[in-house]
Amino acid sequence: MSDKEPTPEAATEARTYTNPVYQGYFADPFVWKHEGVYYAIGTGAKEAEGQVDEIAAKRVFPLLRSDDFITWQNAGRAMVRPDPALGDNFWAPEVAYCNGKFYLYYSVGHEDKDHQLRVAISDEPLGPYQDVGEPVLDPSVYPFAIDPHPFCDRDGQWYLFYARDFLDADGGVRAGTALMVDRLETMTKLAGEGVVVLRARSDWQRFLANRPMYAGIYDWHTLEGPCVRFHAGRYYCFYSGGRWETENYGVDYGVADSVLGPYSDAGNEGGPRVLRSVPGRVLGPGHNSIIEGLDGETEYIIYHAWGTDMSARQMFLDKLVWTPDGPRCNGPTYTPQTVVGQ
Repeated sequence: MSDKEPTPEAATEARTYTNPVYQGYFADPFVWKHEGVYYAIGTGAKEAEGQVDEIAAKRVFPLLRSDDFITWQNAGRAMVRPDPALGDNFWAPEVAYCNGKFYLYYSVGHEDKDHQLRVAISDEPLGPYQDVGEPVLDPSVYPFAIDPHPFCDRDGQWYLFYARDFLDADGGVRAGTALMVDRLETMTKLAGEGVVVLRARSDWQRFLANRPMYAGIYDWHTLEGPCVRFHAGRYYCFYSGGRWETENYGVDYGVADSVLGPYSDAGNEGGPRVLRSVPGRVLGPGHNSIIEGLDGETEYIIYHAWGTDMSARQMFLDKLVWTPDGPRCNGPTYTPQTVVGQ
């Protein structure tokens, strides 16, 4: 794991890659490894924009696969399209493997409203995934819930982190989308004991000033895309803040001694500490997942970012570095990088 030093044998072979590692549109990338093969699932251009063509009418969420971690091939689409009445915007899928089944968590809705969390199941990593037929959260109570992230703690208990809207602004927090966590009773049912993980409290996390929302006008802030890692006895909840379609978007984190918190992201007042734009090169890096590389020890942060023309969100990967001041990344990189493998 991340606390180990690479073995001499693992350090003998290095391969080179250059970001983006996949040239097509591939937002919100989630990467996992199963039986020696790396898989990636993400939000495609059609899903992001709510467009339905002949392919998207049947299957949603693009898939990639890789045997070497740096060369990625198109592997089709993951999920059989559920009831069209749910909406045409499908966002931020993530996959968990438990007891021989693959569980695909995602949100679906209509543009920036009426988004609900759902789950689909498959016997194989590439699907087809079938929706279970009901939402994970009651949409009448939570009309906008996105970015589900399943996390398995060291004792085998699963939790679901996600983002939802808050309208209050008491105690220094800002109105907007922010992070929650709840225990999973089963892989398809929450315990109903959700607790707040993090709320927006800094200017760099602003999505839009004077935004019309819920019959009011708000200075709207956004925390989204949670991704949790246990390291050196503490829980780190990575998240993306700001407005996803601008260069101000970036990745920061909160830290806690318990999976349910309380979490603190103190120290980020000057901006995101893990990933931020490189002006003129890479813009708006965000919505990350984390996975070990080929040596089974070096950790990498997988994320999307815009090129300078802002035409597409593409998949990037860079090393995650644990420093005395917390997790940092050596990216976004845009020149050749080495990855140690076996």
